[in-house]
Amino acid sequence: MRRSTDRILTTHVGSLPRPADLAETVLARENGTLDSDALHRLPATIRAAVADVVRTQTDAGLDVVSDGEMSKIGYATYVTERLSGFEDAEVPEGGGLRIADLDDYPGMAETSLAGLPTTAPSCTGEVTYIGQADLRTDMDNFRAALGEEAGVEPFMNAASPGVISLYLPNAHYDTEDAYLFALAEAMREEYQAITDAGFILQIDAPDLAMGRHIKYTHLDVAAFQQRAAVHVDAINHAVRDIDPDRVRVHLCYGNYQGPHHRDIELHNIIDTVLRLRPNGLAFESANHRHSHEWKVFHDVQLPEEKVIIPGLIDTSSNYVEHPELVAERITRYASIVGREHVLAGTDCGFASYATFLAVSPQLAWAKLSSLVQGAELATAALWQRS
Repeated sequence: MRRSTDRILTTHVGSLPRPADLAETVLARENGTLDSDALHRLPATIRAAVADVVRTQTDAGLDVVSDGEMSKIGYATYVTERLSGFEDAEVPEGGGLRIADLDDYPGMAETSLAGLPTTAPSCTGEVTYIGQADLRTDMDNFRAALGEEAGVEPFMNAASPGVISLYLPNAHYDTEDAYLFALAEAMREEYQAITDAGFILQIDAPDLAMGRHIKYTHLDVAAFQQRAAVHVDAINHAVRDIDPDRVRVHLCYGNYQGPHHRDIELHNIIDTVLRLRPNGLAFESANHRHSHEWKVFHDVQLPEEKVIIPGLIDTSSNYVEHPELVAERITRYASIVGREHVLAGTDCGFASYATFLAVSPQLAWAKLSSLVQGAELATAALWQRS
């Protein structure tokens, strides 16, 4: 991973708004309602969308860019196309997607989650990786879009074993841990292929934070810490043969508009997530629930090899942050852990699911522009430039 050695570098979490027609087409493919002509045109449509989204990122001045996850229905559930063992089935008792903070306020889920699928297939058989062709196509599209673009670093997203288990209930393995590590072993092939291709790997692991108020609401903090530690072990198992400096992990609390009063606090999980073998850590830090948590790093000794990517832009609010606010947030972190250990990022993706947009696409790009401007202001202050 590039580091902020002479200026503050900018990136984001990965998913970016798809063109509206592509989002609807990907949804139809997911639902099995896409006609043969549209299915035939889809690869070219995705290829063009990747080229456009890469160009837009570089034009905006971002330093570390993604393919926007243009081909995926969602950052986690896309794996049903790449892993064997999943089919529509009766959800096991206690399974299914429930979000505790929204449950506390009846009626809120219908508005907060509009456009977000809340049901998904279950694991009903042995999990193995079968997505080699789809992954190769994604990497080829991204590489072609990057072309001879100089000065940017490319990264690609992949779901963590834990977030897959969060969304896709287990109806096959004897224990949840057996399921988790089967997922880790299967996803290891995708992780390895991404880094072998020369891309930085971002593992999306909301399970390390959001899991507390979705799957593990019945556990107290100490018990959740124990479960999160197992999820960390699963990630470490899956990346055991990959250079830690080629991988970053993103944890979050759910990219939806809601009260988030059930979110576990960062100070309760920071020691656990710093056990991750990957050297990059991206996390929410801009929204109203977590913007104070920069203070946690006063009490944490960040390992020298680690890089943090705090969210400086709220991806579930249509407010466009002022560049001076972004700069202020950057310098807070830099003053604690050192400027070379900080990349400027976003709380989450702007389109975690193809049809789920908490922020207007036009405003998503305005926010990213503000991120870049804020990083320039922070650079001037931290390197004392005029």
